[in-house]
Amino acid sequence: MNFKLLWRLVHILRVVGWYGIRDIAGRIARGASKAPGVSEKSRDAAETDFPSPRMVRFCMERLGPSFIKLGQLLSTRDDILPSEFVNEFKKLQDQVRPLPVAAISSVVERELGKPLTVLFDRFNPESIAAASVAQVHEAWLFSGERVAVKVIRPDILPIIRKDIRLMYYLAQKIENRSERGRMLGAVNLVKEFERTVFNELDMFVEAGNIERFRNNFKHTRELHICKVYREFTSRSVLVMEYIDGVKVDQVEAIKAAGIDPGAIGLIGLRSFSRQLMEFGFFHADPHPGNTIVMADGRVSIIDFGLMSYVDDEMMKELANLCLGFADHDYDQVMDALKEMGLLDEKKIRLKEFKADLKEVSEPFYGRSLPTISVREVYEKVMQLVLKHRVTMPRNLLLILKTFVQNEAIGKKLSSTSSILQVARPYAEKLIRQRLEPDQLFKRFNADARKIAGHLHSMPANVSKLFANAADNRFSMEIRHTTSSRLHQSMEKGINRLIVGIIIAASTIAAALILNSSQKLFNIDLGFAGFSEISLTGLLGVTGYVIATFLGLWLIISIFRSGRL
Repeated sequence: MNFKLLWRLVHILRVVGWYGIRDIAGRIARGASKAPGVSEKSRDAAETDFPSPRMVRFCMERLGPSFIKLGQLLSTRDDILPSEFVNEFKKLQDQVRPLPVAAISSVVERELGKPLTVLFDRFNPESIAAASVAQVHEAWLFSGERVAVKVIRPDILPIIRKDIRLMYYLAQKIENRSERGRMLGAVNLVKEFERTVFNELDMFVEAGNIERFRNNFKHTRELHICKVYREFTSRSVLVMEYIDGVKVDQVEAIKAAGIDPGAIGLIGLRSFSRQLMEFGFFHADPHPGNTIVMADGRVSIIDFGLMSYVDDEMMKELANLCLGFADHDYDQVMDALKEMGLLDEKKIRLKEFKADLKEVSEPFYGRSLPTISVREVYEKVMQLVLKHRVTMPRNLLLILKTFVQNEAIGKKLSSTSSILQVARPYAEKLIRQRLEPDQLFKRFNADARKIAGHLHSMPANVSKLFANAADNRFSMEIRHTTSSRLHQSMEKGINRLIVGIIIAASTIAAALILNSSQKLFNIDLGFAGFSEISLTGLLGVTGYVIATFLGLWLIISIFRSGRL
């Protein structure tokens, strides 16, 4: 670990320690104030187990955008965290301490090259949302259109880079020392975090994401995607249509507007299913701060910094996975998992894995969202992954994380929908489309182009091969691919053959020596009750003894193996 990373770690520990001390001091002060006449309202409501949720949130805000992102993710996990912590972490979605308007306006004017008064008819100095990497202000264009101005916080890039380097260091340590860390791919998780955070720092990327998402759902009445004003957009500034409504987790406000929360949850599940199995482009951060329910019952997504892609093959296997689980067809599920690259037949006992998968999955069939605990599902999946040493690819981990967030929102809205039943029509449609003649012909053309490319390059490759051989630059590598068990059996057989040869050679040599008329160095053995023996005779007897012992050992080992 270099000095900068060490200094950042020291800073993190110092901030955590400082807020811990403040927390303890606050508790002591509150304890002293509990006397007759002191109102309950004046006492901090965060008198829960140490540490207090409020101080943890303050600590995350102080540590910067990377830790705020972590808090945003935890704000959707009311299945594993106490409600006090979840309610505090929700404030990190869009209620981070805002920067002064002067700092924000200087970024806008520098990026767009004009004074704020020239760019906008009105600009609200109070932020309407402040999150980890950006701050949002309400404004009006001279055309009268109401817009949201999203501005990247200045000077956050160096902090994020330090945090990511520190995350890489810690993730590598976790993978080296933890089996679970290796299975989950801790380093890959950091890579995904790095990619997404730097995409969030580029407003051109987010603007492109919004326009692509808007085009995908342009014929969908239940989902509204905001408009982007490209002429007011730069790398650090994004101006888009202002969306008015309530956050998706404000269930009582949704009911007060005469909207069924369950229907909103169903819209989210349908949207996510289409993103995965129709467009291959999905929103990977659907926390409540990013999802708005409009007054007319439509749902709008307002933050597109964290997006991800699914290729055609992955879309097909996700559809097969969905249909396999929906039909209790575990052969189809196993085939899909193998095609995804999760199951290696050389490392995993497929029959045992299939039995365990069925045992884990069957209890969840037919259950709606409110009856399913994400913690229960997650723990069972992790047990399966660790038991069979399955390595989870990065994109599947992101899909799983997004699924968990969508499921958490659905539970808040009391949706009674079955996830598999909602996704099934889109999976069936995808499989049907892949079997249509135009799709088959398209894939055939792609394969034919690949084959034509190989045929086109073949003469040149063959010529190069012969030229290398002529210049004595030709080499061939032969790899032994025989199974280790067969290799061990062959090695054992060869070793026994060598021992047999040694026994035969020792016996023959001993016989020749004893039968020799040449005597060398007679040795007196009177002390042992014998007369004398020559050195050649002693060598012959020794050879017989060694051969006898080796022979007995070889015969015993052959009998013990049962392969006489």
